[in-house]
Amino acid sequence: MLNFNEAIPLSLYVHLPWCVKKCPYCDFNSHEHRVDDDTEQQYVDALISDLEFDLPNIWGRQISSVFIGGGTPSLFSVEAMDKLMVALRARLNLHPGIEITLEANPGTIEAEKFRGYRDIGINRLSLGIQSLNDAQLKALGRIHDSNEAKAAVAMAKDAGFDNVNLDLMFGLPGQTIEQALSDLQQLIALQPAHISWYQLTIEPNTIFYSKPPTLPDDDRIWDIQQQGQVLLAEAGYQQYEISAYASHNQRCEHNLNYWEFGDYLGIGAGAHGKITNVAEGKIERFTRHRIPERYLDMAGSDAAVTSQKRISRQELPLEFMMNSMRLNQGVPTKLFLQRTGLPLSIVEQQLSQAEQQGWLDWGLERLSPTASGQRYLNDFLGLFL
Repeated sequence: MLNFNEAIPLSLYVHLPWCVKKCPYCDFNSHEHRVDDDTEQQYVDALISDLEFDLPNIWGRQISSVFIGGGTPSLFSVEAMDKLMVALRARLNLHPGIEITLEANPGTIEAEKFRGYRDIGINRLSLGIQSLNDAQLKALGRIHDSNEAKAAVAMAKDAGFDNVNLDLMFGLPGQTIEQALSDLQQLIALQPAHISWYQLTIEPNTIFYSKPPTLPDDDRIWDIQQQGQVLLAEAGYQQYEISAYASHNQRCEHNLNYWEFGDYLGIGAGAHGKITNVAEGKIERFTRHRIPERYLDMAGSDAAVTSQKRISRQELPLEFMMNSMRLNQGVPTKLFLQRTGLPLSIVEQQLSQAEQQGWLDWGLERLSPTASGQRYLNDFLGLFL
């Protein structure tokens, strides 16, 4: 039995699984489908049933953030989103200053929709830009071009969103260092509050996995990353996680909760959740049915949960480090006990090894990865297997 000395922060993730087109690099649970009025109404009703089914597991706990991801959530109408938001407020204890994020695709949006989302209480947008080079966007299978991407950012700001994240990838097929840095410079010029700048990786069960494109080699990737980080720092973006950069400290609170090994309830087709039961001294993971049509039939019942697993004492150190060591400043040492229910002493040998390898700064109050520790994170985490 795990021993917790305080409550665990709790977030809500809502998954909307449909896209106009499946991108060849995407391994998320997304499905090509035309979202009409009937589909979105049925799906929102299923989400509400799903939430009500899980309320006993989180009763009385406050929700610190909400993230509506996909798929392409911006395919859903303002009216459908409003119905969802009303249901969340009626059933959950939302933090007064809660961050509520919606993912949007620049090719599925117009100004009126952005204003509607803002009016119903969504206060953060995450736009999947991925590149501002039209040839690269075509190679990535995106349905927008660079002009539409820039227009979407302008529309979001005009609608009153002052907390906008832009996703950008590097290491794209055939991409030169100059092209990657040009992409980043153009994105910085749009002045978002937050930038998620990350390397394209080839994942199983994607089109790129079965038909792999030619990607830049490791040396070029490293040069792009080094030079790009200089550009971001000079522009006032503070790197606080491997792929996350914030202006004026506007960090993503939802993702921070993941990285600090907090709890999250996941509703929607294929959604994942992690819930700590302090009273019973256990942490469990849950996964919902991933096929939207099956999920619609099962939502609100046991059948919608396709897997439920208790995380063992042996697995917890790795899970904690896998998340927390992505943060540049690391975490307080006391967080290990608070989030795993285990004393830090059980991993002292591994922490000492990481320190000797130059991967970790270990003080009385903080555990912080070094630059080398983040570069060789997989080797670092191997100590906890």
